[in-house]
Amino acid sequence: MAGKKDYVNSLVSDNREKIEHHIREILSLIGEDVDREGLLETPARVTRMYEEIFAGYEVDPRDVLGVTFDEQHEELVIVRDIVYYSQCEHHMAPFFGKAHIGYIPSGKIAGLSKLARLVEAITRRLQVQERITSQIANIMDEVLQPHGVMVVVEGEHLCMCARGVKKPGSKTVTSAVRGEFRTSSALRSEFLSLLKQ
Repeated sequence: MAGKKDYVNSLVSDNREKIEHHIREILSLIGEDVDREGLLETPARVTRMYEEIFAGYEVDPRDVLGVTFDEQHEELVIVRDIVYYSQCEHHMAPFFGKAHIGYIPSGKIAGLSKLARLVEAITRRLQVQERITSQIANIMDEVLQPHGVMVVVEGEHLCMCARGVKKPGSKTVTSAVRGEFRTSSALRSEFLSLLKQ
C-alpha cells in the first residue's frame, strides 16, 4: 500500500469476466434489457467500481500505521472530518460520513495522513459502522500504544434513507474509547468540544 494513492482489489481484477457475467445476469433477472445501449458497458463499469470500493481487502490496516516517529508529545492529537465511503454488508448499499480520531501519544506518533489512510483501509470493504469505529480504535491502540484513543464516526446509510424506513437525513453516530479516555470524562469532553469548533 505504501507509496500508492489509489488502491485496487486485485481479486476483483483477476475475476473480471466472472463478475461482469454475474452483473449482466442480475440486470437480466430484474427485468432489464442487457443489450440496450445504456447498459452495454455497465457490467465492466461496475467491476471497475468494485476494484476501487473494495480495495480495503488488499490491505492490512495495521501496516498503514507501520511507520511511526518517536516524539515526546503527550497531549491530545485530533484528526477530524475524515470523509469515508463504505458499503453496508447487509444490503451492499453505500453509507458514508466522517470519522474523527483523537489520541494521546506515549512517545510514538503517526503521520497525520496515516490516520486518513487507516480509515480508508478499514472502510473500503463490506462493513457496519459499529465495526469500523471499533477497528480504528483497536488498531490505533495496538500499533501506537498511546495513553488513550477516542474515535467518533458519523454515517448516513442509504439502506435506511433510500429504502426500508426511508428516513433521509438521519445520521448514525458511534464512538469507541480506549485507555485514559475510558476513565476520564474530562478527556472525553475535551475531545468532543474540539470536534464542535
